[in-house]
Formats: sequence, C-alpha cells, structure tokens
Amino acid sequence: MSASSFKTNYSLFLPSYSVGADCYREIETVVKPYGRRAVVIGGKTAMEKAKDALLEGVAGTSVEITGFVWYGGNATYENIERIRAEKCVQEADMVFAVGGGRAVDACKVYCDQEHKPIFTFPTIASNCAAVTSLSVMYREDDSLAGYYYLRRPPLHCFINTRIIAEAPEELLWAGIGDALSKGCEVQLAARGADLFHTVAMGAALSHCCTEPLVRCGAKALEDCRAKIASYELQEIALDIIISTGLVSNMTTGTNGEYYYNSSIAHCIYNGSTVIPSVVQNHRHGAIVAFGVLCLLTYDGQMEERDRIMKFSRSIGLPITMEEIGLRKEDLPALAEKGSTVTEWKCTPYPMDKEKLINAILECSAAGEAMKAV
Repeated sequence: MSASSFKTNYSLFLPSYSVGADCYREIETVVKPYGRRAVVIGGKTAMEKAKDALLEGVAGTSVEITGFVWYGGNATYENIERIRAEKCVQEADMVFAVGGGRAVDACKVYCDQEHKPIFTFPTIASNCAAVTSLSVMYREDDSLAGYYYLRRPPLHCFINTRIIAEAPEELLWAGIGDALSKGCEVQLAARGADLFHTVAMGAALSHCCTEPLVRCGAKALEDCRAKIASYELQEIALDIIISTGLVSNMTTGTNGEYYYNSSIAHCIYNGSTVIPSVVQNHRHGAIVAFGVLCLLTYDGQMEERDRIMKFSRSIGLPITMEEIGLRKEDLPALAEKGSTVTEWKCTPYPMDKEKLINAILECSAAGEAMKAV
C-alpha cells in the first residue's frame, strides 16, 4: 500500500511485554482485566519447563490456571480443531500460549477465531511469533500451508529470561539466524515504495534489528551455554522477539493488503519446504540465515554480505548450501516453490528463478572460499 492508496481509517495494535528473570510476577497485574480462568496451551517440553514458574507466578492471585493442553506438535488447522474440542479450553477466559513459534502460532489462530484473549510466554528466543499478528501455518506433511492474518497480535508477552537461558543454545542460535533477516528483507521490500506512516515507521525500526545481533550474539550464546540470564542474552531475546515482531506488525496489513515484512531470504526458506532433507534436518533460522546471504548476493550487496557471512561463520550459522543439506539439483524445485509465495513479489524489481538459483550458487561458493581461508 502506497501513500496514494492508503485507507483513511485503520487501526494498528501493538503488543506490550514484560521481561526479566522474575517477570511472571506481573501476570495478575496484566491479565486481570480479561478474566480469572487461564488455560495453558503449548509444547510438551515448553510447558514442562515453564509450569512451576507459571504456577508460582499466579499463586495467591485471582488468576487460576485450569489446565495444561498440548497444542499438537505443529501449527496446522487440524491441531487447532483438536485444541477447540478441549473442554478446559472452551471454558477458559483466556489462553496462555507457551513455547516456540509453531505452538504460539496455533494458539493465536484459535484465539483469533474464538475472540479469546491471548497472552504469550515464549520459552525460547527463536522468532517473533509471540508478538505478531501473523501465523505461519503448515499442512500435516509439514509443507507450508500459508499465512493467517490475525485481527491483532497477542495482548502481552512475558519474556522470562531465566527460562530462555535454560533452553538449548541451538534454539537461541537459530533465533539469531532468523532475526538476521528482518533488517535486510524489510529494507529490500520497502525500497523505492511510497510508504505511509505505519509502514515507514516499521521500515525505520528494521534498521535496529541487525546490529544488536552482531554485537551481542556470540556472548549471548556463551551465556546461554552457561545458563546465565545475562544482559547480552536479554538484549538478544528482545531483539529476536520484540524488535523484529514490532517491525512485522507495522509492515504487514491485517488482511494481507500490504506486505513488506520479508523477502528473498524467506522465499528461499519457503522454497526449501518441498525438500524434506533440508527442512527436516535443519532449523528454520539456520536456513533463513543462509537465505540472508543469498538475498544480499542477489541484490548485489557484496560488502554487507561478506560482513554478515563473517559473523555467521563466527557463531556457526551456515554459509554454504552443504551446511543445510541443499544440493544443486534441488535448486529448480526450491525456486519453483519460492516463486509461488508472498515474498516473491516483495522486491523493488521482478524476481527471476534462474537468477535466484545463480545467486544461491554464487553465495555458497563465496562461503566455501571463506571457510578455506
């Protein structure tokens, strides 16, 4: 949507958040206006890790947790129907969505459909799903089903840095990889566009997403390995969950009428969903991190590509096709699938499948050369 075609009336809903090792103490203060009964829905491991802290957080308050429900293991519409059938979910005043991106995305869709208040409790810092008004949906075979646009994002996000520090380092590592995409993708998608206020604000905020990762990423990973809820870990968690999430909310239309939220890096990830050996064996953020380097190659930003490639290599993110199990013979299928997704049109120029394939090959060759030094 350009400045010349904007809607005269529109609403932007932004999430609020609490952060810190003891932030669950704020639960009652935040959720009290929305009722008393809360059901926890999330991943099995996530609920196990957060259960004691959640129960402690609501102890002695007016908030009652009435049940813990597994979300089903993937953000599919079939799992949402299973969630809907649970009696304790139906009777709850609100949902506490606990876990990673897919668990939260499934809960968000259910709550949007049922007009039920949702509060998020990320147990890992691997993406911005906990604060966005967009859910990435999958089919039962794990292929991409598409995007679900919510009326508004979750009401509030509780980022318990102690729980995040105790999560596997690999998940924070993948989160850094995913967050690396926000700045370059939004800036590419918005380049040359006549942006109205909200999108322009989101595009400006996207410039704040990359540098904290480069500056604090290695130390945050070191602290996560040691289970320390440090300043650097908190900065990275806020960057991954909040900074990128706010950008997403400002650059995505509530009905998909405009979309500047991502671009070529996610074309590559979404294209890879048709290659089981890639998506089943490698983290989303790892694939996206390689996609970032391919985007910068495709767009001719070689100096920035080499800078980010050096950082990625320093923390073990993939800089070659081989590191994500991608073969040359896979690239036509990846490009074909990538050309069908929303991000294919999120560039200031027409995309070309052959050029994308060549950019991936060129990027991987540059990565091999860097590794050889």
